[in-house]
Amino acid sequence: MRSRFDEQLTLLQRELTQMGSMCEEVIALAAKALLQRDNHLLDKIDALEQEIDRMERTIETLCLKLILQQQPVASDLRKISAAHKMITDMERIGDQASDIADIVRFTGPLQEDGIRADIRDIAAAAIHIVTESIDAYAHGDIALAEAAIAHDDAVDACFAKIRNTLAELIAAHPETASDALDWLMVAKYFERIGDHAVNIAEWVVFSVTGKHKGIAYGGVTG
Repeated sequence: MRSRFDEQLTLLQRELTQMGSMCEEVIALAAKALLQRDNHLLDKIDALEQEIDRMERTIETLCLKLILQQQPVASDLRKISAAHKMITDMERIGDQASDIADIVRFTGPLQEDGIRADIRDIAAAAIHIVTESIDAYAHGDIALAEAAIAHDDAVDACFAKIRNTLAELIAAHPETASDALDWLMVAKYFERIGDHAVNIAEWVVFSVTGKHKGIAYGGVTG
């Protein structure tokens, strides 16, 4: 029985890691489509987002089966519960990438080189946190998870810079307001991706230690 349970736990980890890799890919594609105005990537982004949704349902079902059928001990229950939480954030990362793709479809390129560079920076920073969070999960690496959490400051700083620059642009050139607001929304989507990646990293810490800052009682121990 334990052997079967361990096999299913391994499957869970493999499926979740694959879902995380898809999240990394879809963000990178969204950033490329945005910055290079490559509309040929948009269909691929949509397909990946749908696959991420499918994997969320598959992993959720596996998590529930493991809990209901196997009666896991506390340490295993932490891993399963954390995985169940992580897939929600991963699914939302896919949604954010799809939202960026929609903006690419319906807006023109922003001509301001400074904003383009800043968008490139926030996209790279968001992708970096997602990669760290997924790698932290795959290796059970608390230090890497904590590094991902700390790196969210860089994403927030990029977003603040973009927001301020676009506000100045709109004030100086009101005719750019519509496009500028679209780019502000893009920056916000990347900022939210960073937040979801931080959530994943926090659940990695919980899965290993049983401690989560959002759980006052310290979570499941043992």
